[in-house]
Amino acid sequence: MTDAEKFIAIDGPAGSGKSSVSKEVARRLAYGYLDTGAAYRALAWFVLERGGDTADADAVRSAASDLRLSQRLDPDDRRVLVGEVDVTDAIRDPRVSAAVSGVARVPEVRVQVNEIFRRMVADADYPAVVVEGRDITTVVAPDAPVRILLTAAPEVRAARRAGELAGADQASVAEAMRRRDASDSSVVDFLNAAPGVDVVDSTHLDFPQTVDAVLAVIERGRDADKEPNHG
Repeated sequence: MTDAEKFIAIDGPAGSGKSSVSKEVARRLAYGYLDTGAAYRALAWFVLERGGDTADADAVRSAASDLRLSQRLDPDDRRVLVGEVDVTDAIRDPRVSAAVSGVARVPEVRVQVNEIFRRMVADADYPAVVVEGRDITTVVAPDAPVRILLTAAPEVRAARRAGELAGADQASVAEAMRRRDASDSSVVDFLNAAPGVDVVDSTHLDFPQTVDAVLAVIERGRDADKEPNHG
């Protein structure tokens, strides 16, 4: 098996359910799970901890060169450490959420972080790893045997995200998601499926149905991979 074949690549916009769905798929298949967004959040946290501003590309580059990041790949143990510091909860703080797009916009940093992801998957003690993010299907693992764009209508994504955030106003959540997607899509297109990428639209699906739809795509990918090549 090549390193690329260990990837189950799942992309999608904010609120599409890719994290919760990816974790459940990993559990069902006894695969690893990698939340790539957590790495960018950890870097944003690191920049802020050093007194920097993620709008300053030089500060981001400097922090990235010093970052010692480790992530667990167990879908039920998602600890993220920067050095010896457990930042699992800290990276979900609103100030980090507001700063993370600045980190993701620095091209050299994306290249560096993508190499970390590839190395983590290659070294993983799992038969495969479900990797979710923004550019996994197109940049990180374009040769993965299974590549999925998980999406849903904007109003559905906003309602789901507001439901996850106790007391959150759906309109303000929708606007925050729109701004983040607009910012991130200036760097990578995660709103449209690249050639060869399967689309799972969960607008009219509940959580179990979405998981089943993703599992069906993975099963098809496995079957296609087993077919003899007569070319």
